Amino acid sequence: MASMRDIKRRRASIQSTGQITKAMKLVSTVKLQKSRTKAESSKPYFSEMYETIASMLEKTGNMHHKYLRSGAAGKRAVIAITSNRGLAGGYNSNIVKLIAASPELDPIGTKVYSIGKKGRDGLIRKGYEIAEDYSEIINEPLYQDAADLTQELLSEFGSGEIVEIYLAYTSFKNTVVHTPKLMRLLPFDKEAAAATANVQGEPKSQALMNYEPSAEEVLDKIIPKYMSSMIYGALLEAVASENGARMTAMDSATNNAEEMLGKLDIQYNRARQGSITQELTEIIAGANAIG
Repeated sequence: MASMRDIKRRRASIQSTGQITKAMKLVSTVKLQKSRTKAESSKPYFSEMYETIASMLEKTGNMHHKYLRSGAAGKRAVIAITSNRGLAGGYNSNIVKLIAASPELDPIGTKVYSIGKKGRDGLIRKGYEIAEDYSEIINEPLYQDAADLTQELLSEFGSGEIVEIYLAYTSFKNTVVHTPKLMRLLPFDKEAAAATANVQGEPKSQALMNYEPSAEEVLDKIIPKYMSSMIYGALLEAVASENGARMTAMDSATNNAEEMLGKLDIQYNRARQGSITQELTEIIAGANAIG
């Protein structure tokens, strides 16, 4: 059995850790309330944006456009959204595992545009090439950040340096449910678009989509906006998911610390009782020897 001094030292250490995790839980709770409001209020817009593009392309027919081409040989790009800090359970590692498990995103043929230091470090260990690091964006996401990243990616997509663009982030459902998600942004998948359009079960229109001035010019304008919107929406959901995951992790850590303190109290009381019993035994034995 450990000595009373060792138990007291360990108890003080766990108590200090428990105070830290409790404070971190409170901070994460406040941040979660703010980020959750942003994510939930903006999600309908981004969902409608995707469904609108999907519906447009479904009704467009066989149109050749640079954002719709597929099958080209070249590197793929993935935007990996994680956090700059740990202590959030499996939040960061889930994105790394999601990318590493995707057959399309092998380390040799993939360039990573990292948003979040934890994901960046994890993907480097997996052998991925980090093309750009935008870790500061996740601290306070802005739509302009997503627009700037979109412009850079579209420039490389247009030049042929990359042939596909993926987005990996954590979708926020509620405080305790956060789902890692991987979606292809470009080239726009018309089959996925057809499956996504009319998800509410509304009757599908069979009429073709008419464009003014032309389909190419309209898609040149609207698809970059769609891409910026999807990235920004993913950033907002990722921040909410991070704070939710950290709050849950710190709550579990605080509960574990309290449980360990209870066990250490029992051990300390047993050790103290054993020490008192030994002292009484020695006193009685000494008195009997004198008598």
